[in-house]
Amino acid sequence: MVTVSHVVNSVLTSRTYILMQEGNPSVWLIDCGDVSPIVDILSSLGGDSSVIKGILLTHVHYDHIYGLPRLTEMFPSLLVYTNEYGKKALTDIRLNYSKYHNDPIVYESENVVTCDEGTVIELFDGVQAKVYYTPGHNPSSFTYEVGDYLFTGDAYIPGVKVVTTFKGGDKVKAAESLEKILRLAESKTVCAGHEVDG
Repeated sequence: MVTVSHVVNSVLTSRTYILMQEGNPSVWLIDCGDVSPIVDILSSLGGDSSVIKGILLTHVHYDHIYGLPRLTEMFPSLLVYTNEYGKKALTDIRLNYSKYHNDPIVYESENVVTCDEGTVIELFDGVQAKVYYTPGHNPSSFTYEVGDYLFTGDAYIPGVKVVTTFKGGDKVKAAESLEKILRLAESKTVCAGHEVDG
């Protein structure tokens, strides 16, 4: 069984999700923004024995990746999951939009793992993440199904229209992805990419 908590980040109220399993010192993240609250949660779990095993990126926009460099310094063996476009965007300050936040991120690592629709990622004993490709907001957009949870990033934020005006956005693909996500979301807890008032 997996336990999910989240951090509301200081940049655009994006969310970082923290996935844990009781008795397991390893944790997994969905996206990564502010690092300090994540470190605080790890410390409360078990101090130095807690380790971030991997980060599943819902898409490669600055507000969902800006914690990557620091977390990789702290946990050099952590794996980062995205697709080929996302891997390219991690190394391009224009594609990942870090240029426009005055915090240029060029993230190159042998630990970036490319995946796509249908990939299954082993998180914990008996717990897997199923990967669904849900483009439209961005060509790197993924939705992850983990048990009863569905992590949708910015491809689906309940009550908010999907933004398709950024580079790589596509209204038609966004609508197709939304249909897919809504089917997947039946009887699931939706964990979107941003905190929304109301």
